[in-house]
Amino acid sequence: MSSRVFQSVIVQMKEATNRLIGVIDPGGTVIASSELSLVGSNIGVFPTVAEENGDKVQKSFGRTFKMLGVGGQQFDYAVFVDGEDEQAKTICIMAYIAISEAKLYYDENHDKGAFVKNIISDNILPGDIYVRAKELAFVTDTPRVVMLVRQLGKADVAAMESLQSMFPDRQRDFVVSVSEIDIAVVKELPLSYDEKYIEDIAESIEQKLSEELNLKTVIGIGTVAKHLRELADRYKEAQIAIDVGKVFDTEKTIINYENLGIGRLIYQLPTTLCEMFLSEVFKKNPIDSLDPETLYTINKFFENNLNVSETSRKLFVHRNTLVYRLEKIKKLTGLDLREFDHAIVFKVALMVKKYLNSQEQKY
Repeated sequence: MSSRVFQSVIVQMKEATNRLIGVIDPGGTVIASSELSLVGSNIGVFPTVAEENGDKVQKSFGRTFKMLGVGGQQFDYAVFVDGEDEQAKTICIMAYIAISEAKLYYDENHDKGAFVKNIISDNILPGDIYVRAKELAFVTDTPRVVMLVRQLGKADVAAMESLQSMFPDRQRDFVVSVSEIDIAVVKELPLSYDEKYIEDIAESIEQKLSEELNLKTVIGIGTVAKHLRELADRYKEAQIAIDVGKVFDTEKTIINYENLGIGRLIYQLPTTLCEMFLSEVFKKNPIDSLDPETLYTINKFFENNLNVSETSRKLFVHRNTLVYRLEKIKKLTGLDLREFDHAIVFKVALMVKKYLNSQEQKY
């Protein structure tokens, strides 16, 4: 934040009052003031941390203060006015409002983090991305990965600060608060990277939040963006990765969009089309007619690549017993899982059913 912006606001307010108005940093150093001779000096004792009611006006050593950018027990800046009377309080609040608005405007127009947030949120026109990137001296065509970190259960505001400490280079890497539970991480990648490099980063994020804050998270990873204009699409991919994973890979906590496979296609199908598909596949009996033990056998058969001997070994049953079960499934459904084409149809049908169940649970 440029002190010149603060100074500009204070100069304009100086015409309306004869009180001394200024802005200090957390160390008490004056970075803007209606008396230019004070700029750069230290005004002396001032609380280095905010109280629980840090949004309220505070009085100390003949001055009235109100803090900007309070986070936890820290503050970014504080507005001060000479005096501890009611007039000083009023002027301080007015100065706080004016400087806060100036700071917000400045951040939106000069802060790279705000720029990245606008891109992934689709709050900027594609043509304007080039203009703003040039103004901010932002490299547009370097590879970047977008990760969406979603907190499960109760969210913790400290998660943002924890992730920012992991990515301290604010010119290349960006940690963006999207919602109460979602945080987006936009990480610049080296020219030589692979999928493992990206997943290692995701694992370190998950581990840090778990160990420091005891947070459970699920992390969606979009495909690598080659250009700034692709960040919005990559963020949506990270969202889809979490949503699809919640249906088809419930045990996974890190889900890569590139590895979603057919689940990604099924997730985008209309429910009416899915229901029609199931009714066409299971003409003899609906899929719901299969009991849990039969479904367990089917899933094990798929896990072992349609290998009868290996599946029977994993199920601790005789090979002939498994063959009998497969024959029973064939009679019930008309599909012989030992035939590759039938197995594919059945596998897709199971995924479609799982997707429909997840949709029903939303309502």
